[in-house]
Amino acid sequence: MKISAFLLVLCCMALPTVAQPLGQRLENYVANAALLKTSEVGIVVFDLTEGKYVFRHQDKKLYRPASIEKVVTSVTALAELGEDYVFKTRLAYCGEITSDSVLHGDLYVQGGMDPELMPEDINRFSRVVDNLGIRCVTGSLIGDISFKDSLYWGAGWAWDDTPASFQPYLSPLMLNRGCVEVSVRPLQPGERPEVSVYPPSEYYQIENKAYSHQPQLEQGVVGRDWLHNRNVIRVTGNVERPMKQTLNMYDSGSFFLHTFRTSLRNQGITVDTVSFAELPDTAVLVDSVVRSIVPVLKRALKKSDNLSAEAMFYHLGACASDSLYAGASQATSAIRRFMKEQIGRLPERYSIADGSGVSLYNYVSPDLLLEYLKYAYYHPAVFQPFYEALPVAGKDGTLHYRMKKGKALGNIRAKTGTLMGVSSLAGYATAANGHRLAFVVINQNVLKGREARAFQDKLCEILVN
Repeated sequence: MKISAFLLVLCCMALPTVAQPLGQRLENYVANAALLKTSEVGIVVFDLTEGKYVFRHQDKKLYRPASIEKVVTSVTALAELGEDYVFKTRLAYCGEITSDSVLHGDLYVQGGMDPELMPEDINRFSRVVDNLGIRCVTGSLIGDISFKDSLYWGAGWAWDDTPASFQPYLSPLMLNRGCVEVSVRPLQPGERPEVSVYPPSEYYQIENKAYSHQPQLEQGVVGRDWLHNRNVIRVTGNVERPMKQTLNMYDSGSFFLHTFRTSLRNQGITVDTVSFAELPDTAVLVDSVVRSIVPVLKRALKKSDNLSAEAMFYHLGACASDSLYAGASQATSAIRRFMKEQIGRLPERYSIADGSGVSLYNYVSPDLLLEYLKYAYYHPAVFQPFYEALPVAGKDGTLHYRMKKGKALGNIRAKTGTLMGVSSLAGYATAANGHRLAFVVINQNVLKGREARAFQDKLCEILVN
């Protein structure tokens, strides 16, 4: 009896050391989180290997998702457009090229909302025009921007986020993501610093009112006269060390055309005017820049690039309506239809206003986002490119500087989301037992984003252990 009693005591003492089920550990963690005394959170965790829920906390409530909205856009785009889908920007002309190297007509660029179109692409177009033997265009350089409606921001976007680079003016003709990169280098004390802007263009002006090494002045600032929709780049204050700033340009379509004209002039080709019109059926196609959806998808997820997500969003609208035009209503209709027919959820229970998560009008639930993660996982053609494009904890993308220690390192692939008061994370975890978990966490009403990120990182560490 004494031995049995002793063994019973030992067993009772050992019980607290037995590992708790994952669901219980998550429940204890949430119940004791100081962050949740002043904020809200919705969480759902699903074991994809076993096909069952592990933990649910307020997962059916509606929240603003921030950039994990890109999960919805990306999964829908891969399922509906496919991994082989391409974006096209076309160069053409109308008129006659005469023996004196004059194009008696117009030069056209038809935009396809390629978010990866860079200055080297328009320089390529300039060389193509040069190779045609054209030295002068009597008509205009014309941009066809009929692919998309004229709304340059999404519904519910914050007007005062401009001139930040993460909110470019949307257009079918995007160049350098609708932005310029400003570099400022101090010179001798009291001298104006050196200011350079890329790409070179006639479209903007530089107003340098800064001074080098003058500590009595306010700290140096690089900005744009965005309140008046002017593309005047202003550098003011004291410049003690090199500065770099990326600014959006007002009216991306015009920025594209004027920068293209600058490129043509550098090639020795003159064209006096720029304008907008649709490409005529009689136009002669001379070149195209064709871009795979894969780099667009990777930038949307790895870097949380809003332009890339919006490009996929609008192309979904164009393909769903079987036309060369996509407005915001066509894009949201495509998202809603896929949600109903493939995800199995009623779209009227949620609000999808854009493709990137910038809009303040987006409202979804963690439970809904989990269904997109599950859909991707159970459809290999979607999952492989989607999974590869997600940021990896502690290694790349928007998770590069998070979870660099512990078991979560390399074992979390997830999309991040950040807006004022919102921090979110949605993706996959590889657990220590080899199971693949899908999870969604949306923190709401959080004033300090770092506290929400710390909460999420610790939750991920629990998942992988």
